Amino acid sequence: MTTTALAMLHRAVEQLRHAVSEVRDAYGDTPAARRLANDLERLEIDAGELEASSPHPLAAAGLEAPEHVVVPDTPLDETMWRDADDEGVGGYHGRRP
Repeated sequence: MTTTALAMLHRAVEQLRHAVSEVRDAYGDTPAARRLANDLERLEIDAGELEASSPHPLAAAGLEAPEHVVVPDTPLDETMWRDADDEGVGGYHGRRP
């Protein structure tokens, strides 16, 4: 993370701390308010760990992470496999429907 990004993160966490404080004042010590306070604490811990660690090598070099390719779960067009053998099972010897 750059110094600017860390400063923005700290500013956002500080604003969130103020908002959570107002929520706790308005709603009291409810389970939801406690969860928000716990989430805020976790954000502060994670921000501190990021600040103490070095950036990822790709980010430090200005490179992008590898592209993720999404492969759909939908069935493929059966005509793509016309005249193809089924490797490993001896091939298909017959007429396909």
